[in-house]
Amino acid sequence: MKAVEFEKYGGLDVLQVAEVPHPVPAAGEVLVKVKAAGINPGEAAIREGLMAKQFPATFPSGEGSDFAGIIEEIGSNVNGFSVGDEVLGFTNKRASHADYVLAEADHMVFRPANVSWEQAGGLFVAGTTAWASVHAVSLKPGDTVVVSGAAGGVGSLAVQLAKNAGATVIGIAGEANQQWLTYHDIIPVTYGEGMKERILEASKGKIDAFIDTFGHGYVDLALELGVPAGRINTIIDFAAVAKYGVKAEGSATAANVKVLAELAGLINADKLDMPIAKTYPLAQVKEAYRDLEKRHTRGKIVLIP
Repeated sequence: MKAVEFEKYGGLDVLQVAEVPHPVPAAGEVLVKVKAAGINPGEAAIREGLMAKQFPATFPSGEGSDFAGIIEEIGSNVNGFSVGDEVLGFTNKRASHADYVLAEADHMVFRPANVSWEQAGGLFVAGTTAWASVHAVSLKPGDTVVVSGAAGGVGSLAVQLAKNAGATVIGIAGEANQQWLTYHDIIPVTYGEGMKERILEASKGKIDAFIDTFGHGYVDLALELGVPAGRINTIIDFAAVAKYGVKAEGSATAANVKVLAELAGLINADKLDMPIAKTYPLAQVKEAYRDLEKRHTRGKIVLIP
């Protein structure tokens, strides 16, 4: 079977699609034929060696956490799933960017009928990160929250989850995404010169929380706007976390099937819109990550083996 691998830390050039042995499920595992698998900024950081201390790689390293597909084989001691079941889930073994993935049975849920393969395959990391971010800032009805990167893979979900929590949501995004935000009842604000003033005008001077999904100084902006450090969450600016003591809740905080099932259920019930920016075949994994690094897509980029 084919799988994405890299044999050393580096840029896009180290990625390759290799022929690897067909996996066999052990006890508690299932083998899934992958229909879709999301790509994420954290995977690029791991491949580049930027997270070698936290998440060291063993070479050759596979890649990918998110997946959705059809169960092809079941190991021993697995209950509740059958061959042919349509599922979505995650693996902690960096292995979902492949034709097939082995996953622990307790890392999967059934795919709801109204959740597309692309949405299911890209949901786990972005969805649980958005869920954790919204819960980290303790939103309650009547609060006003600002979200940076409001149309990205995490931000597009975070703004909606915050809205579902009863908050007034101000979304920072480029001009091309203003209409999408407005459609979802999010107050759109463009970035660039004068942004602080535009946020203050949109919020009428009342800002209770800030969710940063983009970095590049947004934590500093949140503090300038008077948001308490305890109600600021960033998923990317770890220097600001160390400097100011703001929160850094992300996917690891919510990495469980209970949250995954909740998110899939919201999509299935049309209470959460998960935009898919673009899909790429597995052979074009380099192009997919090159697109991701531009950081201007609306929603998720997904590989289709």
